[in-house]
Amino acid sequence: MERIVSYFPQLTSLQQERLTLLGQLYRKWNDKINVISRKDIDALYVHHVLHSLAIAKIISFRPGTRVMDVGTGGGFPGIPLSIFFPEAEFYLIDSIAKKIKVVNEIAAALELQNVKAEQRRVETVPEKFDFIVSRAVTAFPDFLKLIRNKIRPGKENELPNGVLYLKGGDFEEEIKPYRERIRIYTISDFFSEDFFETKKIIYMQEK
Repeated sequence: MERIVSYFPQLTSLQQERLTLLGQLYRKWNDKINVISRKDIDALYVHHVLHSLAIAKIISFRPGTRVMDVGTGGGFPGIPLSIFFPEAEFYLIDSIAKKIKVVNEIAAALELQNVKAEQRRVETVPEKFDFIVSRAVTAFPDFLKLIRNKIRPGKENELPNGVLYLKGGDFEEEIKPYRERIRIYTISDFFSEDFFETKKIIYMQEK
């Protein structure tokens, strides 16, 4: 938790309190419903919370910004981002009911008024959002097919509306068809931990 505060000194006392409580809540719920691998739970703050907050290093969502987290799993990146941006609106979806149960329980325990979480597939979501975030649920071209027509045009934030996709490893072939529309951010430019050595954020603006 201390390292998160060192990277984000602007966190309020309430945000710090919620982020601290996050670790306790995930340990409690992970014992009942396994949403984070057993070996990963000890590295929760680096592998999940800090990884999610890398997005906050490249954009500061303005009040009223609507963000959908697709394939949120146990609530990443949506829950940490909703703590960081309490005036933005977050819609977290996953096709697995037990994961959404954990997300809803944690959001309720933290009294996050800006989070809505539902079990559903993205193809069935009728609304459009300003940004779609996700942590590499599938290959990038396949992900773009899933979220087609789910982003509304707009430029109210520092970055125009679009996709923010957290991904690691070598994905050059995957993004080649979209290279002119994509911007890559290297997370190790923001955070010094070895875990982030190959981790990137792919940003693609809505057409």
